[in-house]
This record gives sequence, structure tokens and C-alpha cells, in this order.
Amino acid sequence: MIIAIDGPAASGKSTVAKEVAKRLGFKYVDTGAMYRAVTWKALKERIDITNEDALAALARSAQIEMDGLDASQHLIVRIDGDDVTEAIRTPKVSAAVSTVSKVPALRSALIKKQRSFADSYPDLVMDGRDIGTVVFSDAEVKVFLKASAVERAKRRYRELKEKGHAIDLSTVERDIVTRDKIDSTRTTGPLAKAPDARAIDTTNKTIGQVVQEIVDLVKKQKEKQKE
Repeated sequence: MIIAIDGPAASGKSTVAKEVAKRLGFKYVDTGAMYRAVTWKALKERIDITNEDALAALARSAQIEMDGLDASQHLIVRIDGDDVTEAIRTPKVSAAVSTVSKVPALRSALIKKQRSFADSYPDLVMDGRDIGTVVFSDAEVKVFLKASAVERAKRRYRELKEKGHAIDLSTVERDIVTRDKIDSTRTTGPLAKAPDARAIDTTNKTIGQVVQEIVDLVKKQKEKQKE
């Protein structure tokens, strides 16, 4: 079974998806981390992030690995052997990832890598922005998480502060609003709710409440498949 979890930045996708995967014993794949890893690599190699051909070539050749969650639910992300788990969450990468991820040929290359996970793992939780609409449009369970821009900015701000980044809340909120616009208006794989996805507003809900709602959806789907 494939569970597709989509939503805008800081809507809780990764945190919720990790917990759902843990509860159900599914493999978890963070597609946002894949786009961030390629962005990190491009910045490291001083590739012009407006050079679409160079970015697409980088995405096609990159070896992206995701190790299973450890006891602390910490996903390890590597690109071409480099552990970039923490590096891909910096403000510098966050500021560039939307520009990088809107490149059609780059998205096509990473979508192939994302779909390949299903060949090895029949039970999969994957989160991103176009999982239910493009990557796995036939996923058995689709969820679209959302939250107010103010709440999402607060979450991202706390996350960055905990990691020692010097940044102010207004800047974080502005960046999130800008990213929402870029992600939802790009021509290839725009951020959108699939028609058959369950929308869940996480603004005033705990992680546990959202996780339980998704687990309940999975149980209902499994019961329906038995009929």
C-alpha cells in the first residue's frame, strides 16, 4: 500500500509521515529531502540554479540514499556519499530549493527515483508536494495537510532556532509565503490537493491527532480492499 502525504512547507508532512510509517511498519521516503539534497549539491558545486540543463544533469547522475529511521526517528540523507541530513535544512538551501525544484527535467529525473522505491518496498509512506497528483496518482491513501501561513512560520522558526540559526520570524513567514506561490504556480507538478485526497488542517491539531486520523484512513482502506 502506498500512502501519499502532500502539503505546503511546514504543514507537518515529514513529522506526521515518519510517525505514520513507524506506527504501520512502512518504509518512509521524504521527497522534499531529495530536492533539498540536489539543491545542496548544486550550491556546493557552484552551479547556477537558473541553469536548468546543469541542474537536470545533476539530478540524473546523483545517487540519493535514505537510511531507515533510527530510534529517534532521524532519517539519514546522503547524496553521492555525503551525509547531508542537517546541511539540507539550512536557510541557504531553503531559499534556493523552490527555484531548483521547479525545473521540469530535474523533477522528471527525481520522480523516476521516487517511483523506484515502490519496486523495493510494497508498503510505503511518501510525502512531498505532488505525490498524490503526479508521483503516485494511484496511491491507495492520499492526504493533503495544510495549516495557516502564520502557524507554519512559527513551526519553521522554532525548528531553525533549535538548530542555532539566527533568523527572525517575519523573514521565515515571508519565505514560506514566497515558496507557496512558487510551488503552487510552477508548470510541472505544482503543489495541489488531489481530488480524492483527504484534507487535514493541522493548525490546531497535535501530531498524534493527525497521525491517528491517517492511520484510521489506512485501516478503512484495508477493510474496503477485503470486501
